[in-house]
Amino acid sequence: MKGLGIVAALVAESRPLGPATRRGSEPTTLADGTLLIVSGVGPAAAAVGARRLLAAGARALLSWGLAGGLDPSLEAGTLVLPLEVISPEGGMLETSADWRERVCDAIVARHAASRGRLLSCPEPLGSTAAKALAFRQTGAVAVDMESFAIAEAASAGRVPFLAVRAIVDAAHDAVPEVALSATRPGEDGLGLARMLIALARTPGELPSLVRLARRYRTASRALSAVAESGALAAPRSALR
Repeated sequence: MKGLGIVAALVAESRPLGPATRRGSEPTTLADGTLLIVSGVGPAAAAVGARRLLAAGARALLSWGLAGGLDPSLEAGTLVLPLEVISPEGGMLETSADWRERVCDAIVARHAASRGRLLSCPEPLGSTAAKALAFRQTGAVAVDMESFAIAEAASAGRVPFLAVRAIVDAAHDAVPEVALSATRPGEDGLGLARMLIALARTPGELPSLVRLARRYRTASRALSAVAESGALAAPRSALR
């Protein structure tokens, strides 16, 4: 997929796409020619990763990975291919319409998908109350931490942008503190030691953690379906 550059925050999120190098390295070139970088969590890390992809020759940028659900009607595993991504401050950037619709057409028969707006926050929204408030205030159907920063880099570089996110924790799912403690801004993997320490302090969160692990497998299967669809190729307009 010549010209395509993909940013994934975590190594685990990138696995449906193929082998990836660790954060801080140069982009990996996948077998089909796609450039992939694992940036680490958060907007600052994602912006750096996006700029590295552009410097390496990417002519279209894709934000890839997991998201938290805000719309109560969307369950874990729902794919979010937003018409636009927004920031808490009111910023709004559109995604590439032809690219988005091509991907939607390729996967809609097998997986539920939403084109609703995607909110990017600098911190995770872990509680159901925080998710409900964000849904009321913004109308966004899902939330992540990286897509708006990647969209800004695409806009600055004048290249098409698309976000493909799979909901892992639905609007009615509170994210266990042990899971939140396992990932820190800028990191590209889960801090297993931190999670085990936190779980030892709050063993009552084990059932929620197990439930989240099941949701994660569902979301990962949805991302794998998109990767296997062959529809992610950059729009032709980016390759002229």
